[in-house]
Amino acid sequence: QVQLVESGGGSVQAGGSLRLSCAASGSIFGINFWNWYRQAQGKQRELVATIVSGDITNYRASVKGRFTISRDNAKNTVYLQMNSLKPEDTAVYRCNALSAGNNYWGQGTQVTVSS
Repeated sequence: QVQLVESGGGSVQAGGSLRLSCAASGSIFGINFWNWYRQAQGKQRELVATIVSGDITNYRASVKGRFTISRDNAKNTVYLQMNSLKPEDTAVYRCNALSAGNNYWGQGTQVTVSS
């Protein structure tokens, strides 16, 4: 079993920055994919960023160049650095971890960007 706990959300003005953290505990040995998703009110959940073994990263087009996903293996933590935030980035952000046959989720953290 894997537990994921997000932190770092909050309210910022457009153009500001936030760094989200996802602290993992438990049996994380087999985790291959680490993802950040978000879901805005009334909208579908969308994949924001992914980091996989070998530190290969991928981003949705709307955040590319503004967001950076990274991980610290020593701290079992995955980060999402968000710069140049826009009001349309407002959402609940959730950490997700995938291993063979398992899919783990954090509880989410709210990010609100005001214009």
